[in-house]
Amino acid sequence: MSVTVRVPAKVNVQLAVGAARPDGYHDLANVFLAVGLYDEVTVTASDELRVTCEGPDAAQVPLDRTNLAARAAQALAVRYGRSSGVHIHIAKDIPVAGGMAGGSADGAGALLACDALWGTGASREELLDICAELGSDVPFSLVGGAALGTGRGEELTPLEVGGTFHWVFAMADRGLSTPAVFREFDRLAEGTDVPEPVVSQDLLGALAKGDPDALAAAVSNDLQPAALSLFPALAGTLAAGRAAGALAALVSGSGPTTAFLARDPRSAAKVAAALSASGTCRTARTASGPAPGATVLGG
Repeated sequence: MSVTVRVPAKVNVQLAVGAARPDGYHDLANVFLAVGLYDEVTVTASDELRVTCEGPDAAQVPLDRTNLAARAAQALAVRYGRSSGVHIHIAKDIPVAGGMAGGSADGAGALLACDALWGTGASREELLDICAELGSDVPFSLVGGAALGTGRGEELTPLEVGGTFHWVFAMADRGLSTPAVFREFDRLAEGTDVPEPVVSQDLLGALAKGDPDALAAAVSNDLQPAALSLFPALAGTLAAGRAAGALAALVSGSGPTTAFLARDPRSAAKVAAALSASGTCRTARTASGPAPGATVLGG
């Protein structure tokens, strides 16, 4: 018996970052939007816990117990006093180490799939609690849609979205470590007074109205300077997308994937083609949002 769960990527339409806390984390005002690029996580009963992976950049995915999908299975098993024996297979389509929460998506997908496979009957609140223990982005991967993440990003408030937003994502030729980007943020901010992170009311209004022009004027990412400092070539990708007609261009989360907001599907296709031909990225993909969170496809 097996269960398959589909789980989306995310883009941060606002990522406001506060100063480092004593525990090493940062307070955030993090506006998540789930988009239609998906990983599929299939769990099958097994005598032991093991992880396999296929798809783009699958060789970069850890297959040991450090994988967030494996950690999710272990956490659920411990909570319900059962063996964590399960084969987790990940079909990747979300960029690896790309700032689109691919690893977090796999953790949320494995958690929901194991819950269904084992019949634990965990409540939504219990699953979200485990997600928060696994990582800051994991709860949103379970929920999907659009949400404001506060604290270190794990405390979610659902947001209203009044329409569909069309995006292009340009994949870089290598990844970036999220902890390394935050360390660079701290280095660049050293000696300055980092303000408390506050969500943009203009951005929330743009989401609620489904207005791409207003959203383009309001998107922001406080981690972008740090990502560009570590990966300067991303500036060329951002410039190429703007030149192709994108309404807005920004680094997605901690990067290095770059995100471009387009007015409609036709404009998105034009931007994607221009980026693919520009030589500034490995590939470009179109996707729209909001997309649903982790969803059981069958089992």
